[in-house]
Amino acid sequence: MARMTRMTNENAARPVRTVTLIGKPGCHLCDDARTVVEKVAGETGAAVEERDITQDAELHARYWEQIPVVLVDGEQHTFWRVDEKRLRTALIVP
Repeated sequence: MARMTRMTNENAARPVRTVTLIGKPGCHLCDDARTVVEKVAGETGAAVEERDITQDAELHARYWEQIPVVLVDGEQHTFWRVDEKRLRTALIVP
């Protein structure tokens, strides 16, 4: 007889968080932020999206002096430098 194993997912009850990285091409701080965002999102299961201020006039007007900007679920989390521990905490705590 085949043995059945119950699979569990500890993150199943937690909604998927979304991290948005707002930046532009050629921005070295944006590259640094992307590295941290991708690492932490990979560890926490968060979705990642990137937005380019050179392609969106509204984003450019709002964030051009702050890039890179990181949003968590649409709310501004940080700008310029991304602290890995702080981002991880924001993604884990509901």
